[in-house]
Amino acid sequence: MKNWFKNKKKDQKSSKTEEVTRGLLVFSHPTTVISVEEILRDEGYDIRVVSPPPSYRTGCDLSVEFPAEEAAEITELLTSLKLPPLDVVPITDKGMQPLQFVRSKEFDGKYLMIRAANMKMTVDKRTKVIVNISGGGCPDVPYLATEMLGRRLRDVKSPGEVGYSLCAYALNNSYEEIIKAIGD
Repeated sequence: MKNWFKNKKKDQKSSKTEEVTRGLLVFSHPTTVISVEEILRDEGYDIRVVSPPPSYRTGCDLSVEFPAEEAAEITELLTSLKLPPLDVVPITDKGMQPLQFVRSKEFDGKYLMIRAANMKMTVDKRTKVIVNISGGGCPDVPYLATEMLGRRLRDVKSPGEVGYSLCAYALNNSYEEIIKAIGD
């Protein structure tokens, strides 16, 4: 005979009681994400650009992670600026975690590579010279690489100042993370 009134184990969490502290703003185009990031940072929100889980990709591999308690305020602001998200999704532990947008890797203790989305920048940690730029498929990537390769971090303009594509945006994230890690 089935026991229809089984007690749940005390350590099991119901998905209804799972605390959601962060959310995801989903957009259809990366340039919208870049604009939204700038607006929300200027307004003082604790946000970060991330890669959404595969089930929430809309052709744009970027989304904005934000504090869940500020969802109404943020969506109202963005809607008033004609930048409403396609979706606002709570981040839970059940497969909804965004993917890392920025990753780092060291080679032989001498080089640091930072990858943001598909763009990678590698720097000699001792001399702070940019030794490699790779990835992406935007038309400005060869120009960005030409302007930066073989030069010290402090002697180049940031990719965000020079390029205007999603690749330039991602490379700028790599550039900023390298400077945070080793200085310029």
